[in-house]
Amino acid sequence: MARRLAASAPAAEGRSGVLKIVAALAVVLAAQALLALCLVSAQQLLVPRNMPFGVTGPPSPVVAAVASRAGLDLTSYPNESAVMDAANQGELYGAYLSEGSSDTLVVVPAKSFFAQTELEPAFLAAAHKLGRPVTVQEVAPLTSEDPIGAVTSLLLLPLLIGGYLAAVLVFKAAHGIAAAPWRAAILIGYALVGALLTDLIAGPGIGAYSSSHFWPLLPCFWLITSAVALAAAAVQALVGKLGTLLVAVLFIVIGGPPAGGLGTYLLPVYWRNIGVLLPPQSAVTLVNHVLYFDGNDISTPLVVLFLYAAAGTAVIAWFGRIRPAGRANTAGGPEPQTPPGDAPSTPGRRRAVIGMLVALGICAVMQSLFATTYMSAGHAPKASNLPFGVVGPSPVLAAAEKNISLKVTQYPNEAAAKTAMDEARVYGALVSSGGTNTLIVVPSLSDLAPLDLAVRFEEAARATGQKVKVQQYAPHPLAAKDPFGLVQALMLVPLLIGGYMSSTLLMAATGRAAGRWRAAQLAGFAVISGLVIDLIVCYWLEGFPSSKFWIVWPICSLIVAVVAFVAAILQKLLGPIGTLVTVVAMILLGNPSSGGASGVPYLPAFWRDLGPYLPPRNGYILLHHTIYFDGHGTSQALINLLIYLGVAAAVLIVLDLRRTEAKVPTDATEAAAVSVPIGAVP
Repeated sequence: MARRLAASAPAAEGRSGVLKIVAALAVVLAAQALLALCLVSAQQLLVPRNMPFGVTGPPSPVVAAVASRAGLDLTSYPNESAVMDAANQGELYGAYLSEGSSDTLVVVPAKSFFAQTELEPAFLAAAHKLGRPVTVQEVAPLTSEDPIGAVTSLLLLPLLIGGYLAAVLVFKAAHGIAAAPWRAAILIGYALVGALLTDLIAGPGIGAYSSSHFWPLLPCFWLITSAVALAAAAVQALVGKLGTLLVAVLFIVIGGPPAGGLGTYLLPVYWRNIGVLLPPQSAVTLVNHVLYFDGNDISTPLVVLFLYAAAGTAVIAWFGRIRPAGRANTAGGPEPQTPPGDAPSTPGRRRAVIGMLVALGICAVMQSLFATTYMSAGHAPKASNLPFGVVGPSPVLAAAEKNISLKVTQYPNEAAAKTAMDEARVYGALVSSGGTNTLIVVPSLSDLAPLDLAVRFEEAARATGQKVKVQQYAPHPLAAKDPFGLVQALMLVPLLIGGYMSSTLLMAATGRAAGRWRAAQLAGFAVISGLVIDLIVCYWLEGFPSSKFWIVWPICSLIVAVVAFVAAILQKLLGPIGTLVTVVAMILLGNPSSGGASGVPYLPAFWRDLGPYLPPRNGYILLHHTIYFDGHGTSQALINLLIYLGVAAAVLIVLDLRRTEAKVPTDATEAAAVSVPIGAVP
């Protein structure tokens, strides 16, 4: 009997270990799938939906023609002064003034750059067709430091993540006592430090906005970070360790995509309504209106954020002071003893204070890195040596090159230039023949280059007395539900996160950074997760043509496997800190240097040069060019990823074969909670 029990113990332990591994990878797969679903569905199809738009004067056939096709919510104003006041206060995305023999189209770039690119061409085309002269007037123009209105979204990243990580790491440093009475004060104090760091880095440091906005934005940043941190701590008090994961899902995974940094009324209606209930959308509105609308119309976001902060403080106070005291008084006994960890002995208190300072120091570093990397890479995209084709001589080219940096290649005819476009070698071409100029742009290669090239060449044509016709060309048209070519950049985020999360939660589930079958487990997960992401984006969300489904699956799996293997090696060598190193390499350095939907030529020099050495850019190019350019231009990206995979797999197998392995004390819930948000870019 004893022998049977002794023999069954290892078997039971083995089954338990397998169940832990399966459960951990299932959590990763669920988080990855949810993130892909939220990110892509919220941002893949940015078009006007019930967009506030002002009109004044007699009914205009131009407005009627555009409103019948675009999703505009028309509001009539009594006169021009009233409609201009509303636009200057950030209440409208645009307006149309119908006056006598000519009309005026008012656009508000600071409200949404992408809304302007939708509205302005539509109104100008309708006015031209109906024979109505129209002039365009800008209200709240964007600055040279923020030419596409990206700064607001980029500021949201460090503020959300800083507040969330502060709550998580303080909770960990306090040994899981989420509602200690000093918790609110510490989080509010850290929020001020994090806000100051973000403001210093983004403003005076990088120059993403003028120094005159430093002080008005500081209390906004403080409020946003405080609201997130206090609300997260409150949920931890209510739910325990699972609360950290719940807040990550609510505030980052679900709340981040509908934040509306590119324009709230470009989002699907259901996402916009979800966003109203969560801090990120209020944070974006608050920052945007302080930056560009003199702080007008910020009452609602202030109320929402203050309510989150106040509710969080109240819950922390209830669990930390009021409820314990009430229980003690009801029992009629002595005053309650402070729970272990709240008031330890002097040596214990010293260790707790040191642990708290270290935790908040890590949080400050991560917040500063998010403020630095994404902002420096993306706040002011400007083309540098943009590959461009030319057929025939034209004075327009020389005039355009004064305002845009081009890497020009001469082609003998239009067919040769289009072949270069088919192979993703040029972003556009100018074809000049018989006194006519045709600018051909490739919308499937970059979301920004077609607009940038059209604006620069039209300006050059006017300056030289020439005319230029703009024509779009794409070897494979963009998917109907991805008209701006954003989906592959959005897909990349859950693929990267799935990679390092799988390794992190395996480490948490097994208590070890490596194991004999770790490489095989990660490879199996990569195959399954690549399939799940492919199914969600291709068939559920229709983010790319279904004809590419089978070739996209192995590419997705390859990206996940590369990141997972690299993370496993770093965790084996560095322990749990290896996860943070992976995040820095893949998310804080790799993702900003990928080029994304705009393209590598729009990156600053540092990020442009760094990208080829890290998996994210190679993964993006392989994914995107396979879908829309039949795999042209992917050789280097594929070779780099395969080198990463082969070397990392070999190293990991060697490390896994070593029998001596120190245990890593990591909680699976905590690992999941920290891993999800730090890569979930809103």
